[in-house]
Amino acid sequence: MRTPRLAGLGLAAATAAFAVAGCASADTPATSASSAPASAAAPSTSADPAAVQALSDAAATLGSTSFTMTMTSGAGFQLTANLDAPHGAGTAEMAAKGANTSLTVKTLLLGQDLYAQIPGVTQANTWTHLDMARLPDGANIGLKPGQIDPANTADLLRATTDVRRSGESSYSGTLDLTKAAGVAGISKVTVDGYGADAQRVPFEAILDSQDRLEQLTLRLPAVDNREAQPLVIKYSGYGQPVTVQRPPAGQITEAPASVYQALGGS
Repeated sequence: MRTPRLAGLGLAAATAAFAVAGCASADTPATSASSAPASAAAPSTSADPAAVQALSDAAATLGSTSFTMTMTSGAGFQLTANLDAPHGAGTAEMAAKGANTSLTVKTLLLGQDLYAQIPGVTQANTWTHLDMARLPDGANIGLKPGQIDPANTADLLRATTDVRRSGESSYSGTLDLTKAAGVAGISKVTVDGYGADAQRVPFEAILDSQDRLEQLTLRLPAVDNREAQPLVIKYSGYGQPVTVQRPPAGQITEAPASVYQALGGS
């Protein structure tokens, strides 16, 4: 049975929107607009070691400080999060829009505990507690225990096939998403749907004056003959305090089976 008020967009579709703004279903592979053979997507070996190191160091910083991030893809998807990596805590709000409906999901993370406010599931001023053991590895509705950065940028940048400096504080290259399925909210099903294009996804990264990530843009492939929307991830507010408080016990309920089923769990 589908969760009330989630018809049309659906909780599962909102999770898929975490990858491509609701353009690809979590159950149906997208069809890439490219017909290039897989052999044409051989990884490049032109990476600049200094550029690789600069991005690696910038991504590593995300695990040792607090920060704010926003992730957008066109007008249909936005995620905003305030995160405290050293303490494994944060808050996030994910908004996804479909043709005739919209959905906003709020999440709150404290260590291994994830709480969510989901339309049609939680009543006003209450939170649903999620048991992550009941969800598949790729399930994500904003935040996730053990993955403080919703985009998982450090793992994403490990999938670069070539990186070069393109400006004073900017870098560009390509990513092999077949080596990074599940990061940046991009599921393996979606990656498989990109075909050969998944092995050569262009990206640009901008660092701030302290060599920290400021913006990361992925030029995802077009699917189903629709205009491609870049995935843009912005980072700011490094080191600023992030306050996360556990909801009062009287405002917490355990997630019903319908939520786990909508996210592909049991």
